[in-house]
Amino acid sequence: MRQRFRRYRKRKKRHLLLISQQVCRIDKTKAIIKAQEAAGTDIIELGIPFSDPVADGPVIQAASYEAILGGANLEKTFTCMKEMRTDGVQIPVVFMMYYNTVLHYGVEKFVKECNACGVDGLIIPDLPLEEQQPLKDALAKQNATILIQLVAPVSGKRIPEILKDAKGFVYCVSSMGVTGQGASFHKEVISYLKSVKEQAQIPVMMGFGIRTAADVAPMKDIIDGAIVGSHFINLMEENQYDLDVAKEYIRTFKRELNA
Repeated sequence: MRQRFRRYRKRKKRHLLLISQQVCRIDKTKAIIKAQEAAGTDIIELGIPFSDPVADGPVIQAASYEAILGGANLEKTFTCMKEMRTDGVQIPVVFMMYYNTVLHYGVEKFVKECNACGVDGLIIPDLPLEEQQPLKDALAKQNATILIQLVAPVSGKRIPEILKDAKGFVYCVSSMGVTGQGASFHKEVISYLKSVKEQAQIPVMMGFGIRTAADVAPMKDIIDGAIVGSHFINLMEENQYDLDVAKEYIRTFKRELNA
């Protein structure tokens, strides 16, 4: 992932990040991720099912619930990752998850498994900066998987502290509340993003509520990329996980985002 962002800085090319929520069958998850890679997605955010996903809206909550009922769990996700890397999937993959899952698995064991199966980064929305040190220490020992930092419209004076040791990219939450709000961005989203961009030494990505490239048109000159989650999951469910539909959506989004 670090290499990809280094190439980005040289090319000045924008990025698109799409969620592929953990599904019940490993083969379906792998097929979606391979389709995303083929279509030009830059990074995959892979959701780890959890019973109480506090940052997620109804769409991802439902997808997580269905995945759990179908037997999906962290161990099976690690197996999926190993199989994909063996199959030649090279796209960076970031786990979107909640910290209780890490604690239950064991922090040191979790980090070792992430590195062993090729997980590039972690997004953990319920792990505040003040509680991150045990995980950061474990990640530093392995020096491979990185922790992605999140900032919100109300982060304010905390932004410099959050960004001080940030790696990979900064995840800018576009609004207060949960995912999937349909472009209902915070009223001060432009000034907030400008503030983050001015202070960040790494790419700035925006997520929550993004459906099309038109949604982020007003902030295209500020952010380095867009994060799409709930809308993509809806798209897949409405089209019976048609991979051609996924590819066309991704290609259209990237073309319009980079226009």
